[in-house]
Amino acid sequence: MFQFLKAPVATLQDFCLLAAKALANIFRAPHYWDDVLAQMDRIGVGSLPIVMLTGGFSGAVMALQMSKALDTYGASSQVGQIVSITLVAQLGPVLTSLLVAGRNASGIASELGSMKVTEQIDAMRALGTDPVQKLVTPRMLAMTIMLPFLTVVADFVGMVGGWLVALGLIGTTTAMYWTGVYEILEYEDVLQGLIKPLFNGFVISLVGCYYGITTTGGTQGVGRSTTQAVVVSSVWVFVINLFLTQIFVNL
Repeated sequence: MFQFLKAPVATLQDFCLLAAKALANIFRAPHYWDDVLAQMDRIGVGSLPIVMLTGGFSGAVMALQMSKALDTYGASSQVGQIVSITLVAQLGPVLTSLLVAGRNASGIASELGSMKVTEQIDAMRALGTDPVQKLVTPRMLAMTIMLPFLTVVADFVGMVGGWLVALGLIGTTTAMYWTGVYEILEYEDVLQGLIKPLFNGFVISLVGCYYGITTTGGTQGVGRSTTQAVVVSSVWVFVINLFLTQIFVNL
């Protein structure tokens, strides 16, 4: 009767086992720190241009859109507050995570998927190297560390974009804008904006690794795994955002 549930449940079980093993590998040797640094450079530095571009335009569009509504009530000076609180608590973490998921989850899945179908992972096992320790854990650590930093960069660039719009098109002064940005933010908002990408980075990296190392079916399978990694990781970004927002709202 519930045969259709077997595949999703089995997938979730395998994913949880992979996550547990990747976490456990942090506390046991060997540690491939060179791989971690290489992945941090690839994921973090490599994602900076698209993150900054998207963050800047998001802040600018938000300021432009909200200024029209606020001007109706004579409160256009509050645009800095709205841009900052929206970016830091909600839009910044979600947008940055989606961009990183699209760029890096697909890259991880295709890279590991190619290694799987060409039997490089099997050769690694034959030589006594744990593929999870060598391939999964460094990517998990790199993504989990770098995504909060990328989110901070996106938030700041978004605020600068909002400031440029507020200064040039709305007529808000620099002091008024940045004072509003500073005054509206509380420690809970900043904490929320950092914890969300921490969880998102953990899940995005593991989703990409899972679909990569479970790839079957040759080159077509690599393409299928890449698509699944992007879709599933993007959905998980919204799910995590919902649950964490609910937790912080209740706090």
